[in-house]
Amino acid sequence: MSDTTEPPSAGPAAADRPALRADCADCFGLCCVALPFAASTDFAIGKDAGEPCRNLRADFRCGIHSRLRAEGFPGCTVYDCFGAGQKVSQLTFEGRDWRRHPGTASEMFAVFPVMRHLHELLWYLTEALALPAARPVHGALREALRETERLTLGSASELRELDVAAHRDRVNQLLLRTSELVRARIPGNKKNRRGADLIGADLRGADLRGANLRGACLIAANLTRADLTAADLIGADVRDADLSAADLRGAVFLTQAQLNAAKGDAATRLPPSLTRPAHW
Repeated sequence: MSDTTEPPSAGPAAADRPALRADCADCFGLCCVALPFAASTDFAIGKDAGEPCRNLRADFRCGIHSRLRAEGFPGCTVYDCFGAGQKVSQLTFEGRDWRRHPGTASEMFAVFPVMRHLHELLWYLTEALALPAARPVHGALREALRETERLTLGSASELRELDVAAHRDRVNQLLLRTSELVRARIPGNKKNRRGADLIGADLRGADLRGANLRGACLIAANLTRADLTAADLIGADVRDADLSAADLRGAVFLTQAQLNAAKGDAATRLPPSLTRPAHW
């Protein structure tokens, strides 16, 4: 692992995205009711989409929020709506919650996943615009950001009818180009492990600078002391991966949810836009 390569700066724009961070106080517990989950190591119980979690209180707060991991709900601690919950609750449905206005429930629950996809794209686009290496595509990125934001302001019916997969595909082309521009600044050969099965892989001290790890399965991989400077981690599954003392500064498209799902320690170096999980 090298200490001489300066990580790409994400800049202040990447560190200041309040509208793209979950604000549960302004949400009607949408992730706790709209989404299904199965009984597993991530969830102590299972439930169907549209069925409120048994831990959801009348005020839309979680009754075991401070004890989620201890109570068998680590999956809840790694979920991130990127601010979609409060937008659907307070903007799309103008503060009308599904309990007092049950006629809104089915539409609200259908709109929430669409908004979540759009807000995730807004997060990535905002990050891309803060990367100096992506300057050649900043114009196209700004246009995509404006269009994505415009879509989030649509009515509930417009959001339900949106072909969000097609929009994601268009935006992804720009994000891929951004990744290529950032990773090209790292000298030497870069590893291409896009979509690779790296479950439990021993990657201790690995030089993964500028690596393409898009969609890679890194569940329980040992990345202790690995250098992931400028590595593209979009969609990578890092559940229970050991990131102790790893260098993630300048990692491309890393999210808080990914960090929350992984393991790390006080020596793990993080991008300025993300925070060290409490369970590390």
